[in-house]
Amino acid sequence: MQRREIKMNYLEELGVECIYLNPIFKAEYNHKYATIDYFQIDPMFGDNELFRELVKTVHQKGIKIILDGVFNHSGIAFPAFQDVLKNQEKSKFRDWFLINRFPVEISSECYECVGAYPYMPKLNTAHPEVRAFILQVMEYWIQEYKIDGWRLDVADEVDESVWLKARILLKQKYPQTLLLGETWGSGLQLMNGLEMDSIMNYTFRDAIRDFIAFARIDALTFHQRMQAMLAKYPDEMNLAMYLVLDSHDTERFLFDCQEDKRKLKLAMIIQMTFPGAPAIYYGDEIGLSGENDPDCRRCMVWQEGEQDHQLLQQYQAMIQLRKQEDCLRKGELTANYVKAGGYGYIRHQSEDAVYTIVNAGDTELEIELPVLKKGWYQDFLSGAQYASEELSESAINQDICDYQASLKLKLPAWEAKVLKIRA
Repeated sequence: MQRREIKMNYLEELGVECIYLNPIFKAEYNHKYATIDYFQIDPMFGDNELFRELVKTVHQKGIKIILDGVFNHSGIAFPAFQDVLKNQEKSKFRDWFLINRFPVEISSECYECVGAYPYMPKLNTAHPEVRAFILQVMEYWIQEYKIDGWRLDVADEVDESVWLKARILLKQKYPQTLLLGETWGSGLQLMNGLEMDSIMNYTFRDAIRDFIAFARIDALTFHQRMQAMLAKYPDEMNLAMYLVLDSHDTERFLFDCQEDKRKLKLAMIIQMTFPGAPAIYYGDEIGLSGENDPDCRRCMVWQEGEQDHQLLQQYQAMIQLRKQEDCLRKGELTANYVKAGGYGYIRHQSEDAVYTIVNAGDTELEIELPVLKKGWYQDFLSGAQYASEELSESAINQDICDYQASLKLKLPAWEAKVLKIRA
């Protein structure tokens, strides 16, 4: 936290609008998911006053900040659990945990825990006292330190009464507070308008891995999976989805690509032009790789000489483009090219439209890309310009799109174009 100015300048130049921090409360182990004190910053990172200054600095840069709320479980050094170990059945906190048998000792046979890890006992989140404690913690950090929201760990395993009450309490007092739920499934039960504002969209990540990193599905299958995903939610929820390529719980996307940065760039372009809120896992933008946990949690590379500056500039350019083009943040999505490894789609809103076309294959594609208007189109990535021509063949979604022309394009292997008609 003490070098926050340097880091904030980097994030500001990248174009970041919000920072999500993994757990920073006092906890055991370096991952900090085994919480000891929900009201104290872990000394490994600093202290509460340093965090207060960090939030101020972040807000001065026009950036928001959200914290990781680990309320599904605690650590064994959490005072309530220590009281259970000490006082056993007489503990006033015995109902705060899901205890299988007494006497309680540190063993997964004695109580419910995360996986088979006895050092992370599950909290009984249906219990009124536990629910009240969670709400107290959530409001404390918003009220006292002005954080902008919460990423809620394993949100679909926490009793839904917690999120129902949290939304009512927090949205009444702090209407701009973000509630982001972690789930590895569809998250429909969380995205019902009564609980979360957004969820971590691993469905998107799984599909784009299969399409680009592993090349084990074609464009049609990817399109079908994306359409099925988008059809599950109202448009407003799709636009709020937290779009991930990777995270602290997965292999790095670059690792899945066998270090092929062309593929990472392609996936990032889709991520930045798709409905949702793109989330960059720290270091992806400079070429950081790594296997699954813990290798995916390597330290950030701050030495400029060890960063991939070309990749970083591509991330910066796509972030800027997303901010510049309103339809990339709010527009509908319609596919207009789906063949072999070629996948194209339009993000359109009123008269505004941006076209994305990718070649997720090893051979160059000759593409006839349908467009909604005649004219000259410019590729945001290369600056190249293309004149529209007459549409010579039938195209996908022609029944719902009044295509007026097409662009004849040659798209090299593992490359993309992002196009818009010239004003």
